[in-house]
Amino acid sequence: MFQLPTYTDVAAAAERIKGRVHRTAVVTSRIVDEEIGAKVFFKCECLQRTGAFKFRGAFNALSKLDERQRRNGVVAFSSGNHAQAIALSSFVLGIPATLVMPHDAPAAKLAATEAYGGKVILYDRYTEDREAIGRALAEEHGLTLIPSYDHPDVIAGQGTAAMELFEEVGDLDALFVPLGGGGLLAGSALSAAALAPNCKVYGVEPEAGNDGQQSLEAGSIVHIDTPKTIADGAQTQHLGAYTFEIIRRHVESIHTATDAQLIACMRFFATRMKMVVEPTGCLGFAALRDMRSKLQGKRVGVLVSGGNVDVERYCALLTA
Repeated sequence: MFQLPTYTDVAAAAERIKGRVHRTAVVTSRIVDEEIGAKVFFKCECLQRTGAFKFRGAFNALSKLDERQRRNGVVAFSSGNHAQAIALSSFVLGIPATLVMPHDAPAAKLAATEAYGGKVILYDRYTEDREAIGRALAEEHGLTLIPSYDHPDVIAGQGTAAMELFEEVGDLDALFVPLGGGGLLAGSALSAAALAPNCKVYGVEPEAGNDGQQSLEAGSIVHIDTPKTIADGAQTQHLGAYTFEIIRRHVESIHTATDAQLIACMRFFATRMKMVVEPTGCLGFAALRDMRSKLQGKRVGVLVSGGNVDVERYCALLTA
């Protein structure tokens, strides 16, 4: 059995990345509190460096590489946010980085990854296997593969967002976390188990890609075809070995959100809270709204995972 990361690893990651990542804002909304009937705290990782929580795990993982690994460089596969995070972390640490990204990734994510100095290799997310491409590049060029979610150091780094939330607002009754491959959810669950053991942690994924929900029900990892959803950051096909095991142990349940619900949340964030949030970043808020009847009088946290979305697409979605 592989060694799962623990909250001790999350705490160590927090020290390792201190001064490198933003301690992002926690915001509230009177309108949301009235709508839900609860006290809601939004942890705004859309304001993180590279525009998403991914910088936490990427920087933590790369910081632990030895000199040979740093010299040879790293490779990662990502729909965009992890790619940007690896590219910027590599730039800061002086490590060459190759990023495998889908050809239909948001242009803003592609441009940012290249601007940070990453070498981008494109693939078709519907016909090609990004994990196989990443492994082949690693073997051929002696690169260290840094998966986007199924990696102990990545998971530990992602857990620092929830850690900061609990440190700032105290105990919570529930925490809603977007779910793609499970890195953020797994790390958040570790922090919750240690800092707020009575807090129920909920994962939220796109309705079209509910592999996590299916996996919990089946008791093993379920693989699906690449889902068609506006939540490009959650277009994963399966959970990872590490993330599934942590989620199985510590997550209360997994919920889903439709694209229409995500658009409504994007519109609310933009008009009432003055925040640009990408579709994936709205997953937690969407499920919170859907579960409001069960949250009356509770203290609830929502992780807003990212804000990277093309301006043209963002405007089109909000005005559709």
